[in-house]
Amino acid sequence: MPPSPSRAPASPPAPSPHEPRLARVAAIVADPARSRMLAYLLSGDYASAGELARAASVTPATASGHLAKMLEAQFIACEQRGRHRYYRLADADVAHALESLALVAERGTHEEAWSRPERERLRQARCCYGHLAGALGVRLFGSLLQREGLSPSPEGFDVSEAGRAWLAELGYTPSAPTRKRRYAYRCLDWSERRDHLAGQLADELLQHFLERGWLRRGTGRAVELTPTGVQELLPRLEDSALTMP
Repeated sequence: MPPSPSRAPASPPAPSPHEPRLARVAAIVADPARSRMLAYLLSGDYASAGELARAASVTPATASGHLAKMLEAQFIACEQRGRHRYYRLADADVAHALESLALVAERGTHEEAWSRPERERLRQARCCYGHLAGALGVRLFGSLLQREGLSPSPEGFDVSEAGRAWLAELGYTPSAPTRKRRYAYRCLDWSERRDHLAGQLADELLQHFLERGWLRRGTGRAVELTPTGVQELLPRLEDSALTMP
């Protein structure tokens, strides 16, 4: 009996123009070196290629190739300063997507992952693309809500009169919203799995706390309460049981 003719392998279906390009996004994040670089940039700060190479434990040449791919995919942005180039996440959408993926990745192992001593400082307080996250960020947002300090707006929140009065007690006067970005909105916290505050208002509050000496930058994304912050900031928050690690 003559052999049956072999069938040509089926070609993959053509992508629909209405489908999100999830495979392209997944390919960028799936590489361990690129995922480490992206996690390093979640603080919202700029970093040099050398810093990112060290964060990913790869050679400068390998890092350069990864950075080129992430630039092409619009995951990161680059700024030239003299002879040097510095990189940051492209925008808040990328930062929120990465944190959401981290939440999905730790399903079933969340508590175990965050009980490790090396993550304790990150869980207490950290920088999430320019705003305060972790337990302290969640408590700050909860304090604003409990005092009716935020009023609903089409894109999230505005500051209410009660909120302005409470923020004045912290020595802070909210600036006017800009058109460049959303003013104030919820952001699901990676470690606490509850919302903290994101947006222009949240960025300015973190900067204010740093300038007042209530918080200081730690290692990487970590943010630390200072002794002054324990005395001046924590008593004004809803849950003042948070202590320095």
